Amino acid sequence: MLWIKAFHIVFVASWFAGLFYLPRLFVNLATVPADSHAERERLLMMARKLYRFSSLLMVPAIVLGLVLWLYYGVGLGPGNVWMHLKLLLVVGAIGYHHTCRSLLRQFEQLANRRSERWFRVFNEASVLVFAAIVVLVVVKPF
Repeated sequence: MLWIKAFHIVFVASWFAGLFYLPRLFVNLATVPADSHAERERLLMMARKLYRFSSLLMVPAIVLGLVLWLYYGVGLGPGNVWMHLKLLLVVGAIGYHHTCRSLLRQFEQLANRRSERWFRVFNEASVLVFAAIVVLVVVKPF
């Protein structure tokens, strides 16, 4: 079980590293001048590659988490409210991941209507979700 837990942590941290940086690329894309096609295309290429890589990291993170939860019983039983909250946050992180894809498509189609400031705030959401998940798993306050 410890090997599975270790790899789960590695994949979750790696997945979230992508979620930390992808919205930062959106901040940069939102500030690119309309006539700077090369810079825009470079940032879009980076965002596409990062999204694909993060998606590949998300899958084993979720699978290994499910193995820990359903096969090894981590977080099962009475008094494990922390696990329910963690699962809710994981669903939120998956939604955030897919929202990033939607935002990337908007940039690809030149349809972005959000400001640089909005993307800066959006960028912080993944950090807050990650911190909350870590606190719930380590401290188990509920």
